Amino acid sequence: MMYFAPWKIALIALACLASVIFSIPSFFPAATVAGWPNWLPKRQVSLGLDLRGGAHLLLEVDTSVVLRERLEALVEGARNELRQARIGYTNLSVSGTNSVVVRLRDAAQTEQARQLLIKLALPVQSTSGLGFGTGPVDMDLSSTADGQLRMTLSEPALQERARNAVTQSIEIVRRRIDQTGVSEPTIQRQGADRILVQLPGIDDPERIKRLLGTTAKLTFRMVDVGADPNAPAPPGSEILEGDSRAERYVVKRKVEVAGDNLVDAQAGYDQRGGQAVVNFRFDTVGGKRFAEITQQAVGQPFAIVLDNKVLSAPVIREPILGGSGQISGNFTTASANDLAVLLRAGALPAPLKVVEERTVGPDLGEDSIRAGLISIGAAAVLVVIYMVLAYGLFGLFANVALIVNLVMTLAAMSLLQATLTLPGIAGLLLTLGMSVDANVLINERIREETKIGKSPMAAMSAGFSRAFSTIVDANVTTLIKMALLYALGSGAVKGFAVTISIGILTSMFTATVLVRLMMVTWLRQRRPTLLPV
Repeated sequence: MMYFAPWKIALIALACLASVIFSIPSFFPAATVAGWPNWLPKRQVSLGLDLRGGAHLLLEVDTSVVLRERLEALVEGARNELRQARIGYTNLSVSGTNSVVVRLRDAAQTEQARQLLIKLALPVQSTSGLGFGTGPVDMDLSSTADGQLRMTLSEPALQERARNAVTQSIEIVRRRIDQTGVSEPTIQRQGADRILVQLPGIDDPERIKRLLGTTAKLTFRMVDVGADPNAPAPPGSEILEGDSRAERYVVKRKVEVAGDNLVDAQAGYDQRGGQAVVNFRFDTVGGKRFAEITQQAVGQPFAIVLDNKVLSAPVIREPILGGSGQISGNFTTASANDLAVLLRAGALPAPLKVVEERTVGPDLGEDSIRAGLISIGAAAVLVVIYMVLAYGLFGLFANVALIVNLVMTLAAMSLLQATLTLPGIAGLLLTLGMSVDANVLINERIREETKIGKSPMAAMSAGFSRAFSTIVDANVTTLIKMALLYALGSGAVKGFAVTISIGILTSMFTATVLVRLMMVTWLRQRRPTLLPV
């Protein structure tokens, strides 16, 4: 245990040297590091939200909207099926929270209507795609002898739709934030229907809130020109507002082309008036459908609807066959750019509501960093003084190991791109204590072995051997706790767990290997008769 082969010594030295090299970038500003030659390491420790400043948002997905849209789709589907089959009906509407009912004028057509309406059921589809086209469907259909049919969404289907809505929302939120250029965001699911979003370093959190709070469901629908916008909307149509409440349109519920078919959207300027607009382009399917509609509806107004608000309703002058178009409205350059971002990222399946919001200013982050560095410095000085006073030369070896441990922790966090948070700084402080604690155990064991008369080499060997199992037990149990914290925690708690875990691993190396190497080297060179401990 007290012999180090030359290759082991070289490996230890190489590990220490590499740690110093990889930790250096974290001591310089990012702009300075960016200008270094490419062959030099450039990775730095990422600062968390509490140190760098930024926004913390907890969003809740309104899954009830997904259910309501599915019920409305059933109403619209039933209307179309019964009309095409020339089956008379009354009172087609949503009933309760999860059903659609319709009463037939002729009860003898009940079975025929059942065969048509059962086609509206969809398979319960998970986000993994398993079960698509197979397995249970999302709707139960029942009928009565007097010609009433009831379509009820099943509980598994409701739960699966809610889960899918949250999963899709996370993906859309991620795309939208990526489009804004925010670096190193944290986006993760929290609970059944909430999404945690942490955005370090942003200077305009209100813009991010606007982007995330907009559903961005874009549809192209025909305007019902025969209906009066000041009277109740006829079946199959609805009244939507324009830019102002005074501006009202009667728009058919049927979606001719959906925003899902968009493949690109860019902010630009209208060549005629110079106003800010959004230019969009459809995929093949959307472009073909768009061409068909504009060919069939020349001379009619075509509503461009975003989140149930009519952006514009231009009259189709001629067929649009290129698969691209332009959205005009009262846009500013910034709002046109934001709408383009939303359309490129896609629509949210359900609205998001901000249930918790915190903004950390960069000044507060700088104060936290300064306070953390002072704490680490003060703790390190006190530990160094204590170790030297308590164990003399061996305490000095432990102090060298302590500094190497800090450097190694920093280098490992840089390489892993781990995030340093305010609790993470507390973790570094805790690591200092744990690292020294191992050396205290070792030195005390060596002191005991020396007192009973063992030779220096034998006392040192016995001290390391007897302390090793205790050090391993203590560190492994702490690692298990940190693993649980990382698995169950979020944000700063995870940062704390990562910092402690890295610190434990590096402290085990420095306390039991590096310190041992220093002691053995000193012992072989000086050959003392009594250990200075």
